[in-house]
Amino acid sequence: MRLPILTSFATVAALLASACGSTPATNQAADPTPVSTRCNAAPTQFAVGRNADAALENEARTRAGAKAVRVLRPNQVVTMEFNAERLNLTVDDAGRVTRVNCG
Repeated sequence: MRLPILTSFATVAALLASACGSTPATNQAADPTPVSTRCNAAPTQFAVGRNADAALENEARTRAGAKAVRVLRPNQVVTMEFNAERLNLTVDDAGRVTRVNCG
């Protein structure tokens, strides 16, 4: 009499354990290549020496493949966390870009 109860318990336990596992996605896109928003500063070096304005920021962000861009002015307080999706444009007192980097 106890054997069917133990068998049922073992079956239920096995089903619960298998439900916790991950299953592969069935609705994957035809192109499994992930879209990267990781910043690449190399294509944005054209900005060095130019005045930072909205158009330049947008073009540099687009060329870098970054999600965000920030302009770093002299003596400005900034956060120091690294963000691989952000482009930094460092400018001088006149607003000209002196450095371009990601982070």
